[in-house]
Amino acid sequence: MPGPLRLTGIPASHGYAKGLLFRLDAATNAYVAKGSPEAEARALALAIEGASEQLAALATQTLGEAADMLEFQLAMLADESLAAPAFAAIEDGGPADQAWRAALDAEIAGYEASDDDYFRARSADLKDIRQQVLDVLVPASDLSLPAGVILVGDDIGPTRFLAVDWSQGGGIALAKGSSASHVAMLARARGVPMVVGLGPVPSDFKLPAFLDAEHGHVLLGPSDEAEALFHRAAEAFVARRRAAEESSAKPAATANGTPVRVLINVADPSDVERIDVATCDGVGLMRTEFLFGKPEGLPDEETQYRAYRKVLEWAAGKPVTIRTVDAGGDKPVPNYTVDEGNPFLGLRGIRLSLARPEIFRVQIRALLRAAVHGNLKIMFPMIAVPEEFTLAAALFAEEAESLAKAGIEHVLPPLGIMVEVPSVAIAPELFADVAFFSIGSNDLTQYVMAAARDNTAVAALNSVHNPAVLRLIASVAAFGSANDIPVSLCGDAGGDPAAIPALLEAGLRDLSVVPAQLALAKAAIAGVTL
Repeated sequence: MPGPLRLTGIPASHGYAKGLLFRLDAATNAYVAKGSPEAEARALALAIEGASEQLAALATQTLGEAADMLEFQLAMLADESLAAPAFAAIEDGGPADQAWRAALDAEIAGYEASDDDYFRARSADLKDIRQQVLDVLVPASDLSLPAGVILVGDDIGPTRFLAVDWSQGGGIALAKGSSASHVAMLARARGVPMVVGLGPVPSDFKLPAFLDAEHGHVLLGPSDEAEALFHRAAEAFVARRRAAEESSAKPAATANGTPVRVLINVADPSDVERIDVATCDGVGLMRTEFLFGKPEGLPDEETQYRAYRKVLEWAAGKPVTIRTVDAGGDKPVPNYTVDEGNPFLGLRGIRLSLARPEIFRVQIRALLRAAVHGNLKIMFPMIAVPEEFTLAAALFAEEAESLAKAGIEHVLPPLGIMVEVPSVAIAPELFADVAFFSIGSNDLTQYVMAAARDNTAVAALNSVHNPAVLRLIASVAAFGSANDIPVSLCGDAGGDPAAIPALLEAGLRDLSVVPAQLALAKAAIAGVTL
């Protein structure tokens, strides 16, 4: 039996799990050669088609950001240029499995070697696509997953995560990975314990492992005392979550009675179908990227109007803050975003909207019309200078005037900005005419620390706890308080119980979190004494 071993990594989704280790990189059967280039090409084409069908079927069972990820992968798989090097290698006599792996490995290596955050982020999708096709081309002897296991490996693709029945328990322990990856976001949304950046996990450990994703540990062969401590911590975590959920309908307040508003982040209108509006104070961030990048093309005005109206009517008068499309960066949109050397520092967010006013005006009209149905606020992403806000606000005024002349019912809602570019956080006084500030902690942190959100090698630097990041958050909160400008935070930090005390000490009183974090966020607030 192996001796006691404690691996330490980074918590990506809080929780506890005990179970046998199950390797994600299980060996597959040997590929059976087809005998001719024509047959090999046909086998690869059928495998690509089969993988696409599986992705499409999975997408129909998935909502929100997960569905968007799958649709993006489908679009990549449908791009003939991706498979072209593989088919060329097959023409030269290579087998389909080696040709496909070599083609995707080369593409992935180029993405991972890039200095560009966008390309590194997309490498995870390429790895997922590579495996999806190989699983069809060379089926593993047994890919059945026992209930309640802890998945281990370098990383895990979104499709593999979504194919698991997590209702039976289990967790994820990754040698590499990132707490800001797509899979980490999925894990948090579904309450699946996950730790990343652990380094090599022994492959020959046959006993149950203990995953502590609250503190970022995996225990292998612990002592009786360590095992007892683990079970007590897990029971305490479950008890805290249960108590938090039972009191989630109550307004949030600190231990000494300071009220704090807790709103939710919405990635897709379908998200609100599973949420009781009484449990939150409204919507602090409704993304609109889900409408863009669909196979059918860019959304028309009516499609957008219906989506916005649905959430506003669900909120029943509580505030709903909708962000204009934040395309670019790690969210490319066909026929809209542009290919550029560094999309995270390029034409993204409001910059792209202002550069494509014919598309932006369609969204503006839909928002103005939808505002009739609730308490709407609009915010612009990636604002860096006051002129960008002025130009965007002018377009809203022009479209409101156009709708008025046409006799179409509409409302011009308050217009605010995201605080995610350091230039805004450093000099908020330059933006004193905005209706509100919403701090995007994810991007603000990565830009302040020059550390990509999805890069395990610099994950320790990408922390909202860094004094420089907290000082900027506090300065924005203080400016807002002094000038009667509401300030909220809608990044991942808002739902992190470990970060909430520091955010409240920095002066924030409005936090927006993913729905799965709502109850624990309220419980964390209740434990803070200001």
